[in-house]
Amino acid sequence: METTVRNKQVILKHYINGFPEESDLMIVTAPDAMEVKVKPGSSTILVKNLFLSCDPYMGTFMREPDSGSSEVAVETLSLLDAFIPGKVTTLHTQTNTWFQLAIVVNAFVQPIAGVGVSEVIDSDDPCFAKGDFVWGIVDWEEYSTVNSFGRFKIDISINVPLSYYTGILSVTGLTAYAGFFEICSPKKGEAVFVSAAAGAVGQLVGQFAKLMGCYVVGSAGSKQKVDLLLNKFGFDDAFNYKEEPDLDAALKRSLPQGIDIYFENVGGKMLDSVLMNMKVHGRIAVCGMISQYHIETQEGIKNLPVVVYKRIKMQGFLAFDFIDRFPKYLEFVLPYLNERKLVYVEDIVEGVENGPAALVGLFHGQNIGKQVLKIA
Repeated sequence: METTVRNKQVILKHYINGFPEESDLMIVTAPDAMEVKVKPGSSTILVKNLFLSCDPYMGTFMREPDSGSSEVAVETLSLLDAFIPGKVTTLHTQTNTWFQLAIVVNAFVQPIAGVGVSEVIDSDDPCFAKGDFVWGIVDWEEYSTVNSFGRFKIDISINVPLSYYTGILSVTGLTAYAGFFEICSPKKGEAVFVSAAAGAVGQLVGQFAKLMGCYVVGSAGSKQKVDLLLNKFGFDDAFNYKEEPDLDAALKRSLPQGIDIYFENVGGKMLDSVLMNMKVHGRIAVCGMISQYHIETQEGIKNLPVVVYKRIKMQGFLAFDFIDRFPKYLEFVLPYLNERKLVYVEDIVEGVENGPAALVGLFHGQNIGKQVLKIA
């Protein structure tokens, strides 16, 4: 094995306004060779990153820390900080492609970061050994030096793809489980509506609801995704919100008796329409509001008084609020995976150089299922 490597990384070129673009990110190669070992006494771990998770929340970290959503995110999610734009000098440009391969000449460049699956190459931490596979927060780069905090060892005796630990067997899965079961407390026969239902979290929430004996409806942004909900994930009904001029009418058509549980991923007009269709004592788990992350003026919610007179429980949350439930979640989900009672769809893009396109595609609905970047 090589004793040194030139580490390729994905960095934020500059803070963004509006929707992220591929040109807001840059692929860089560190100028100095990196030793493939850790310093004795450092208690650190050197990992080779294999799979990186592309998630909508990452867009909020591309904005200046004092410009709204990223500041809130930094205050509430201590495992990550707002991404720091890198300063690079381009010594070589590859033609016929959108990105630039650059050599970093500055002393410090911080890659963007997110959930990743990695192989331990060297370790000075007694809890991890060379050859272990782990998941946790890592920088978007080929090799990372990390500590054990927030690092979870993967049980390789569980016969699932390693990429699952970017999603269904990590933060994504815990998000779906905690929001649906811990916040919404479902009962058999209840009516469940899931927005962004063909995404990483939505596909799981819908299937969890079906396993509980609920009636499940989802919304998505294309015919292909609607077909996926109906024919692969087992939703009872689904609609393409882009083809519905009246969301209230679409909800009444699919859920004429009203909604007991809404798993919120979108916000804006969708949330406003859902509120009018909620039943008394309905529950709403607010996982995200992707429609609002990158617009200059966020849409107001006119129907919020419904929460009062229908006595609706509406709660925002982060997966890390429920990290102590993770073992319980694995006990719940693994038998369903082994018995093929859960379907999990991934959209895997290969190569670190394709990371910006994979991540930005999320904000335009280009992914089908969980978006994953395969590094090695």
